[in-house]
Amino acid sequence: MPRDAKLVIQVSRWDALKDHLGVLECFANHLDEPNLHLALAGPAPGAIADDPEAAAVLDRLVEAWQGLTDDQRGRAHLIVLPMNDLDENGTMVNALQRRADVIVQKSVAEGFGLTVAEGMWKARPVVASRVGGIQDQIVDGESGVLIDDPADLEGFGRAIHELLADSTRAERIGKAAHRRIVDEFLGVSRLRDYVELLAGLDGIGPRPESLGATRPS
Repeated sequence: MPRDAKLVIQVSRWDALKDHLGVLECFANHLDEPNLHLALAGPAPGAIADDPEAAAVLDRLVEAWQGLTDDQRGRAHLIVLPMNDLDENGTMVNALQRRADVIVQKSVAEGFGLTVAEGMWKARPVVASRVGGIQDQIVDGESGVLIDDPADLEGFGRAIHELLADSTRAERIGKAAHRRIVDEFLGVSRLRDYVELLAGLDGIGPRPESLGATRPS
């Protein structure tokens, strides 16, 4: 990939709910620009016990990739990440996320999107479906871009193109994304929330001074 190329990535399990096929179709039909590359990365099939359909999903994706034009195939990269060495895996994922100009999470359904949080932590603008926990992570237009309908390929393409075309806006959103992760989703933030919650439960449970706790000698 040329050093000056723009890169859009999605890192996730090979799962139909992550809709890699939709991302590839969006790239082919709505982001067909000469200097734009796409990388779809996921763990080696069979490496994750609770993901039995990974090999079949990846096979369908490879088949769709083979149906692209020669130029598009040269700019669309399917990356199988090793799982036998977690340090190597982490290094590769980190490199992809930090090299990316835009990170996508085009899930049809999602819990807490860990790769969304990782991309935000690395100050990258994320374009994602407004589903599940993703819509709690991203404030639309401020710390990322949410697309209401996961099947809206044109909408995804337009949002990605606008970020690629406006580096100032992309940088601003990326910085806001990092700050949101720091403020809302790190372990220390959760501890603060628990302390505030417990502090508000006046009269529920014994007070610390009534527990008879002693300091260790």
